[in-house]
Amino acid sequence: MFSHRPALALATATLSLLGCSSVSLDTPAVAAQSAAAASTVRELRSNDDRFDGEISGTPAPDSRFAKLKIGMELERVHKLIGEPDQIYSHTTGKAWIPFYFGADSRRIVTLHRGEGCLTYSAGGLFNSRKQLLRMDIDAAGSCFKP
Repeated sequence: MFSHRPALALATATLSLLGCSSVSLDTPAVAAQSAAAASTVRELRSNDDRFDGEISGTPAPDSRFAKLKIGMELERVHKLIGEPDQIYSHTTGKAWIPFYFGADSRRIVTLHRGEGCLTYSAGGLFNSRKQLLRMDIDAAGSCFKP
């Protein structure tokens, strides 16, 4: 008589491996960028040295974005440069990975008119820190696509 246990075990193993896949299902927070900003994307280490972030473009020395560092928390950024003009939040593909408890299952994107966009990790199940991941220097604001 045929036992369903091996088939069930194989299906479970396959699903768990697919859940741990390195393929990202993230939709980019920044769908369209200005040509100048897209040409110079730099990776930088966060201020606490825990992850890599990105800066697209170069902030002017006297701009509000020049005061920011990758890894800063959302509340500190708001105190330093003021509240954003627009804000939205979205889930990342990591939110659908079974048993993923990391800090990057949601993202927050803010628009500061005349400066550009800031993207934050919105925390996860066991981490509520909202840390700056990416700065898009784009005075036109085309980086903001909710």
